[in-house]
Amino acid sequence: MNSDMNYYFNKTIASDFESVKKRVIEELGKEGFGILSEIDVKATFEKKLEIDFRKYQILGACNPKFAHKAITAEDKIGTMLPCNVVLQELENGDIEVAAINATASMQAVENSKVAEIAKEISGRLKKVVDAL
Repeated sequence: MNSDMNYYFNKTIASDFESVKKRVIEELGKEGFGILSEIDVKATFEKKLEIDFRKYQILGACNPKFAHKAITAEDKIGTMLPCNVVLQELENGDIEVAAINATASMQAVENSKVAEIAKEISGRLKKVVDAL
């Protein structure tokens, strides 16, 4: 496997956080992904650590069809689900979106069926990021 492969796809967008988040969710929907979880890292750091942190959210995206295929092929693959998409506000006010590259993250799983599914998921997530 290629160890130089990035574990994420990313793009920086000159827009506001909520607008970018809305577009990300719309584009994920076009590729069959729903949002299972939203983690507001900024709010958590403020509440638990009293740290003022930049806007940073983790969206847990799931494509049920592919999740079912993956779990059927490899029952412990749930440790790597859902697929995370990060939105963060940069110092200049732009928003960076980064989505997991499932092919890179799952290359340690020695299962050809999982590798095929990961390739499909990666293609879809890259398409989402490219469309932003």
